[in-house]
Amino acid sequence: MKERLIALITEILQVPEGTVTEKTLMEDLEAWDSVAQVMIIGEMETRLGISVPLEEAMEMTGVADFLARL
Repeated sequence: MKERLIALITEILQVPEGTVTEKTLMEDLEAWDSVAQVMIIGEMETRLGISVPLEEAMEMTGVADFLARL
């Protein structure tokens, strides 16, 4: 599931494969802005069946935060 989530984030951010890792933070990638954050959360629910409350979503700052939801 970890690999699927990283692949999903990579796809949404449109960055080269291998760019996104467990340690990647929003601030590390210019493409990861608030719009991308909302898209990631929406696709997590649609594709992976993982729901993230909006309050929590806005506090998530990196891949590790998303992985903690798995």
